[in-house]
Amino acid sequence: MIIARSPLRISLGGGGTDLPSYYREHGGFVLSAAITQYVYVTMQRTPLKEILLRYSQIERVKTVAEIRHPIVREALKLTGIEGPNIEISTLADIPAGTGLGSSGSFATALLKALYKYKRNFIHPRELAETACHIEIDLLKEPIGKQDQFIASYGGVTAFDFRKDDGVDARSLNASEETLDLLEDNLVMVSTGYYRAASSVLKEQDDRSKSNDKEMIDNLHRVRELGYRTRDVIESGNLTEFGHIMHEHWMHKKKRSSAMTNPEIDSWYELALANGAIGGKLIGAGGGGFLLFYTEEKGRLRAAFRKAGLMEVKLGFDYEGTKIL
Repeated sequence: MIIARSPLRISLGGGGTDLPSYYREHGGFVLSAAITQYVYVTMQRTPLKEILLRYSQIERVKTVAEIRHPIVREALKLTGIEGPNIEISTLADIPAGTGLGSSGSFATALLKALYKYKRNFIHPRELAETACHIEIDLLKEPIGKQDQFIASYGGVTAFDFRKDDGVDARSLNASEETLDLLEDNLVMVSTGYYRAASSVLKEQDDRSKSNDKEMIDNLHRVRELGYRTRDVIESGNLTEFGHIMHEHWMHKKKRSSAMTNPEIDSWYELALANGAIGGKLIGAGGGGFLLFYTEEKGRLRAAFRKAGLMEVKLGFDYEGTKIL
């Protein structure tokens, strides 16, 4: 049995500027961190004359063309694996639709498993680019590229998305002490709301394609905040990182009417009143997880417990997508 593992991610700065509708005109920048919450894909040969898929549904089909799961279908077609004697299963530490990049993590884990099945090596860059090709080019999803790239590379990584569709990746140039402190002072809680990222991102994508000035100016500002985020973390000024997170969230809320709701806003205010310096919703918005930077963890966690919010502990993953 082949077991592939791909990390989920949190976006630390610049999120939203990785969509082709923006970066192809202006260039994008995102600082992301892979976290120790994972998507797993298993693959094995079977004696059955069928392709068996197990995810939130179960599919039994004779040919690749019959597969309903779009990413699995396109990945099998792209790698030339026709079956039918294969079984592919997936599971995740955290459900999909929570803003942690699960779709991109699933795509990279699946491709890693398929390449291993064919006894072929795939470089992290090629892995990310192939996953992006499936989701963005073939399936026409209005999403960005950061999820696939951070899942492939791992670590705390800065990505420049160039106008020519190239992507430059480099590890954050921060001290080990700073990264440990950053990891320790981030608190992430579930809102209990789930949504498909594409449903929230479509508004941004459409407005960017039509060169809507308000949207473009907003994304310009978010990209600049991404650069500032990189610089303050590399300098070790994490308190300022918290302030930039807050500023980022104020801009992010303006990008879509579906970005937040009164309950999420009340939890954000609760956090600020109990030791959080700044925070934001992770991912496209509309639900999922709230992430905060704090230097008073005990006080903030106590407030969340009293409010009935579930915390998910996070650490940074430095391995990226791999075969276990």
